[in-house]
Amino acid sequence: MILGALLDLGLPLEDLRRALGSLAIDPAAVWTERVTRAGVSATKFHVAGESVSDAHDHAHEDSGTETPHLDHDRERGRHPHSHRSLAEIYALIDRSALSSQGRDRAKQLFARLGEVEAAIHGVPVDKVHLHEVGALDSIVDIVGTVHAMEAFGADRVVASPLNVGSGTVHSAHGLYPVPAPATTRLLEGVPIYSGPQKAELVTPTGALLITAYAQHFGGLPSMRLQRTGYGAGSRKFSRTPNVIRVLVGEGDTAAQSHRVVVIEAEIDDMNPQIFGVLIDRLLAEGALDVFYTSIQMKKNRPGTLLSIIAPPAAREQLTSIVFRETTTIGVRYGEMDRECLDREMVTVDTPLGRVGIKVARRNGSVMNASPEFDDCARLAAESGRPVKDVQAAAMKAFLDRP
Repeated sequence: MILGALLDLGLPLEDLRRALGSLAIDPAAVWTERVTRAGVSATKFHVAGESVSDAHDHAHEDSGTETPHLDHDRERGRHPHSHRSLAEIYALIDRSALSSQGRDRAKQLFARLGEVEAAIHGVPVDKVHLHEVGALDSIVDIVGTVHAMEAFGADRVVASPLNVGSGTVHSAHGLYPVPAPATTRLLEGVPIYSGPQKAELVTPTGALLITAYAQHFGGLPSMRLQRTGYGAGSRKFSRTPNVIRVLVGEGDTAAQSHRVVVIEAEIDDMNPQIFGVLIDRLLAEGALDVFYTSIQMKKNRPGTLLSIIAPPAAREQLTSIVFRETTTIGVRYGEMDRECLDREMVTVDTPLGRVGIKVARRNGSVMNASPEFDDCARLAAESGRPVKDVQAAAMKAFLDRP
């Protein structure tokens, strides 16, 4: 589906065939067709079944250790014995015509998957044989996507929260709940949800690719839209188009925003000594900022409003800390966009010592510069000078730079 959407965006199929090299045994090994899913026209990408010339002899001696052969996507009609070890997959990748960087990236993707499968099944990585993602069509999916992403050269990739589906999926070990074990491992830290469809909507292959390329997950970023592509899946749902939509546009450099969640709770019956400890624990667990506001509560009681700004993926963990560490019995939260200036730390030399300067820019222009207070306080203590004198010396050194 990912490759279908990228081809729909304009990736030439012949370029993809050339990049696949001998993975595409002949020009007819990969092809596309135009299909409709719940009223949406999309590109369906196809890979031919494994041929005799490409299939390897996958027989291996019984080592006495159970080797996992996961088959998460029966709908694709894969041969039941198309499992491969990582070494065999690496050999296939080397037969592609990807750039050297692309081949390295593809191998890194499979290495990550091998580590996930090994952890799930409690076997060494070199004993893992990948089934669903070891079949030729999934190798083509991954190698082809690596080529496509190189071809488009996107500076930034953002993904929506992922609908993983629901129900169960067959595997070599039995019936697993959706999402499958490998998928859940690969999606750790990613916002997911379960829609009404009784189907596996994110396979390990999809989870591997999305998490490898998306830098952020959330709402649509601010951009000037240029093209839209749709990649179709095999299943047909009556009311929901089974497609992946990819939007390409020019980012709004004046408004580089990203999604955050704001968590709030009102507290009027807690020992104030706990508030200091609470901030430290929330920041240690991923909060971007924590602050308190004095408020007036019911029965004219003075209270404190706890506000936490955090990545959406950290909401559940931070909420658990609030319930465990405070006396509140409820929190509220909501997502919003946050825009930040580009920041860097610059070190300057002053007559009193070295000081870090926090520099904030927008579109390359300096909007703000501030001496690092801890550096200034340390030099002030060492020299016996007021902190404000150290700050002034640091700013002068920064402004006098060539």
